[in-house]
Amino acid sequence: MSKQVVRTLLAAAALGASLALAPAHAQAPAGGPQSANIFDLPREQAARQQVQPLNNAPVWREVNSNQVHSTTLPRFEGGRLIQREGEQWRQLRNGPITIYGGWTLVGVLVLLALFWLIRGTMRLHGPPTGRLIERFTAVERAAHWTTAISFVVLAISGLVMLFGKHVLLPVFGYSVFAAVASASKTLHNFIGPLFTVSIIVTFAIFVKDNWPRSHDLKWFRNAGGMLGGGHVPSGRFNAGEKMFFWGGLTLLGVIVSVSGFVLLFPNFEQTRATMQLMWTWHVVAALLFVAASFGHIYMGTIGVAGAYRAMRDGYVDETWAREHHEYWYQDVKSGKVPAVRSGSGRQVAAGHTQQA
Repeated sequence: MSKQVVRTLLAAAALGASLALAPAHAQAPAGGPQSANIFDLPREQAARQQVQPLNNAPVWREVNSNQVHSTTLPRFEGGRLIQREGEQWRQLRNGPITIYGGWTLVGVLVLLALFWLIRGTMRLHGPPTGRLIERFTAVERAAHWTTAISFVVLAISGLVMLFGKHVLLPVFGYSVFAAVASASKTLHNFIGPLFTVSIIVTFAIFVKDNWPRSHDLKWFRNAGGMLGGGHVPSGRFNAGEKMFFWGGLTLLGVIVSVSGFVLLFPNFEQTRATMQLMWTWHVVAALLFVAASFGHIYMGTIGVAGAYRAMRDGYVDETWAREHHEYWYQDVKSGKVPAVRSGSGRQVAAGHTQQA
């Protein structure tokens, strides 16, 4: 960019850049009409200061003119200081995305709370047998928890950056919120790549058991028996878990990962328009991902008794396997799927039963 233009902008900033406009009847300084040439701005601005001190409006009008000037900076928008479309993006961010996204998350939480108050925790109908089946190996659990923990960190830090000034700032004030927002941004940037790697590993491990099957349609028609429709058999993963795997982990995971890398590394000649578009895709997909994860977390904790211990310890009781994943249980009993897949050959200690 021209050194003269830079000096003009610096001079305007030194004078206050207050944009304090003069009264509407004020006339331009003597000496004829203002030139449209940006290189005449220093003289015009100096003359204006004699009549309207601290009024730097002409400089900023030129800066915000959306014109492209000559520059020595890298290509792609190097000659345009202000992109007017950025204001449209700001309105979208602070308007529909923040408002509708926030209320969507609140609505999902309210619905889950009401469902739990009405339905309660789904417990076993039969007594535990004391005979355990290995549901998740150590490798599978490590992949799941790496994905889950990194997702939670990204979700919390992302929500702080999106909603923090509306929720946290009024409560904690500027100093505390600034520290929290800065820490959230740093965590988000560094945990993001870990999350991308973890979903790739998790996909590779679990994809073989998440392919759609004909019995999944019956599960959907009966809502998995959660609304009182009776027992619905399923494989190792039911249709609801498969929907989260393909729609959440795979589709939304890919969108947030790709868009996140575009935002994280803005040195590959991305334009501001590209960054704004990627941010929109990133946040919308992330909000949907968080909303879907609420249901997944609910079912894996208080929604279904024994589900959390299955992922924590790796083992489930035969009764749990039969009542929640009957087709998978039948495969284990028939020998098609081994009851212990870790390869360690260890036996479950006597009396170690899965809680209903």
